[in-house]
Amino acid sequence: GFELGIRSFAVITAGLVAGIAVGLTSDYFTNKDKGPVRKVAEMSQMGPALTILSGLSYGFLSVVIPAVAIATAELLSFLLLSQYSFWLGIYGVALAAVGMLSLTGIVVSADAYGPITDNAAGIAEQAGLGEDVRAITDRLDAAGNTMKSISKGFAIGSAALTALAFLAAYSSNIARVTGVAFNDLMRNLSIMDAKVLTGAIIGIALPAAFITLIIMSVSDAAFVLIDEIRRQLRERPGIMEFKEKPDYGRAVSIVTVYAIKRLVAPGLLAILSPLIVGFILGPYALAGMLLAAILTGLLLGLFQGNVGNTWDNAKKYIEEGHYGGKGSEAHKAAVIGDTVGDPLKDAAGPSLNILIKLMSVVSLVFVRVVITWNLLALLGI
Repeated sequence: GFELGIRSFAVITAGLVAGIAVGLTSDYFTNKDKGPVRKVAEMSQMGPALTILSGLSYGFLSVVIPAVAIATAELLSFLLLSQYSFWLGIYGVALAAVGMLSLTGIVVSADAYGPITDNAAGIAEQAGLGEDVRAITDRLDAAGNTMKSISKGFAIGSAALTALAFLAAYSSNIARVTGVAFNDLMRNLSIMDAKVLTGAIIGIALPAAFITLIIMSVSDAAFVLIDEIRRQLRERPGIMEFKEKPDYGRAVSIVTVYAIKRLVAPGLLAILSPLIVGFILGPYALAGMLLAAILTGLLLGLFQGNVGNTWDNAKKYIEEGHYGGKGSEAHKAAVIGDTVGDPLKDAAGPSLNILIKLMSVVSLVFVRVVITWNLLALLGI
């Protein structure tokens, strides 16, 4: 009736507020007009070690408010509708995710804004345009970095918000196949169950392994690319004097080949890990693994997206003339921080969202097979 409609509206609003909280937090920690970025820039005067440490501390701190906001929205949405029935409570959690995703149009636009301004700044620098033009493009680029943090926070936050709804769908599939009553099944999915806990421990490690593969891919590609650039400069000294054109095609080819080849392993990890855990340890362990991977992915995804942009905008703040400006010791330290942050915010961080969703889909598709053919069930354990 009317009360159910009001409660449903409140649930959607809770999801929307959680999304806004994620966005505002990312804005605060990555905006160069706010305290954290300026503090990292100030720390850069004392060398790259303090640039990295201060950035890391703010990066981890930036996860706290979004996590609390998402947890609160999830609990409120469940409690508001679970008074009617358990399944309506689960539906409430899904509604909260819809509320968060109602900003998708704005978020996608904001995400597209970042690369556009980044490329505009790059073109302005390559074309040797005046300082007045580059000052404008740099400010736009800094705003674009903040926009990218906000949009990536929304993407990974919505994935975490639907964790409870996903587990309910997963569990109902198990109940349907096994014929076990749903309430009895939920008791088996306790964290006190050794299988569930074992799966959870494995799930915690998966995002870390995934991030390792991504960052090592970036590092290896960068190593080969730098070696190629040095070779060209050594063999063709006229490049630095603008008398010869570099072999751009060779450099682009190296990056493209590495981007395609080295992403096979992370893709296989996302697809095969749920299958391996499911076929060996069974569906309960797989549920624990997925829950742990989703929650760990939320932490690491938000952290990497925010910390990378904090370092990037700290560098841009110094380039505006603060703490010695371009070429100063503070600037050199900030450039190191920015270089460390780029693979985190542009490669590893956004990829975690894909890891979480791909693992979830694979698990739902293969859950019926996993129930029947897992190793522990075949051994009678």
